[in-house]
Amino acid sequence: MEDQREALRKIITTLAVKNEEIQSFIYSLKQMLLNVEANSAKVQEDLETEFQSLLSVLEELKEGMLMKIKQDRASRTYELQNQLAACTRALESSEELLETANQTLQATERGDFPQAAKQIKDSVTMAPAFRLSLKAKVSDNMSHLMVDFAQERKMLQALKFLPVPSAPVIDLAESLVADNCVTLAWRMPDEDSKIDHYVLEYRRTNFEGPPRLKEDQPWMVVEGIRQTEWTLTAFMFRLDASTSHQNLRVDELSVEWDAMGGKVQDIKAREKDGKGRTASPVNSPARGTPSPKRMPLGRGGRDRFTAESYTVLGDTLIDGGEQYWEVRYEPDSKAFGVGVAYRSLGRFEQLGKTAASWCLHVNNWLQLSFTAKHANKVKALDAPVPDCLGVHCDFHQGLLSFYNARTKQLLHTFKAKFTQPLLPAFTVWCGSFHVTTGLQVPSSVRCLQKRGSATSSSNTSLT
Repeated sequence: MEDQREALRKIITTLAVKNEEIQSFIYSLKQMLLNVEANSAKVQEDLETEFQSLLSVLEELKEGMLMKIKQDRASRTYELQNQLAACTRALESSEELLETANQTLQATERGDFPQAAKQIKDSVTMAPAFRLSLKAKVSDNMSHLMVDFAQERKMLQALKFLPVPSAPVIDLAESLVADNCVTLAWRMPDEDSKIDHYVLEYRRTNFEGPPRLKEDQPWMVVEGIRQTEWTLTAFMFRLDASTSHQNLRVDELSVEWDAMGGKVQDIKAREKDGKGRTASPVNSPARGTPSPKRMPLGRGGRDRFTAESYTVLGDTLIDGGEQYWEVRYEPDSKAFGVGVAYRSLGRFEQLGKTAASWCLHVNNWLQLSFTAKHANKVKALDAPVPDCLGVHCDFHQGLLSFYNARTKQLLHTFKAKFTQPLLPAFTVWCGSFHVTTGLQVPSSVRCLQKRGSATSSSNTSLT
């Protein structure tokens, strides 16, 4: 009896679940019906708008053609009327002369006949009828203003709804992930599809599971791809803690100002020296296989930045190509700088104050300032200070550009001839920042660079 009850309960539970699924499906179907109505109404509205736009174009074209016909008709009418008036006047003059000649011919008894005949002869010679061109100045043919819409009519008659190509299929066998690069290959299931170009969208995610929300990590877009393969290259680096100022606490890609950092390091160094050991800089453990361009940790000790040069460098050299990274800094930081520098930047030298470094600098101490610095030359920037900066370095073109990372507004571009490999460089005082690497150069940044290369930008200086 109890077994039968348990079996019945299972049946009821299963039926309840199934009923819930059916109810959910019914709701989905009803919602789809509403969407079909709404979407079809929207498509119909768009179609009517398109046809109305087409009619407007035809009406405008018609008005222009009618005006041309009216102008040509007026011009020809004017010429023909003038010629007709001249001919009418010449004919009247000729008829009067003819009447006079007939009268003179009939008066044979007059003694002044020879004189009258001579006058008639002279008048005939000078008569307008003999100076007129009896050829019309203009033609009455208006065929040059005729139009033939046969081809356009055929095109309109062949007009159909927009065909939607099938989605590309990722070719996993041809795709590859290696050396900080992702090569993606795809193919079209329908070989007859007429594809003009492809658009590739991607975004970063560092954990397994569903992709991040759009708000968490925006999609990057690569447009105008003509082939069925594309390689995304990523410039990845970490912050080299061995180069950092003692007052900077470095953790991979994050830095925080520590007012006591230098004193603590000095105390530890003295303690180690007292025990017969040599003080060594604090280094973050390396993760993964190092890049061939990654610099060995060799700037520690006396060569690390000191005094008021609150600087830290990246650990990967830039000696070619295009690289892009973003930096989000704490807006309450008293001072912050981001840019690039040669490895030879001196331990006492501040970012942007020597010929070996280029940077954008934000100063919140006493008065807010937003400037571009290089070789101790400063240019004030007339733009709101963003909390996240994008850095684009084109080594071979000698271009270093800074952007508002959120809006991709160009803030400043340095033009230089880089004679040595570069390192990403940062400075912060009484604040903190975080670096995001491994980013593809955004398509909007590439477009702005091409536009800036074609024309001289007013934001470019301090070379």
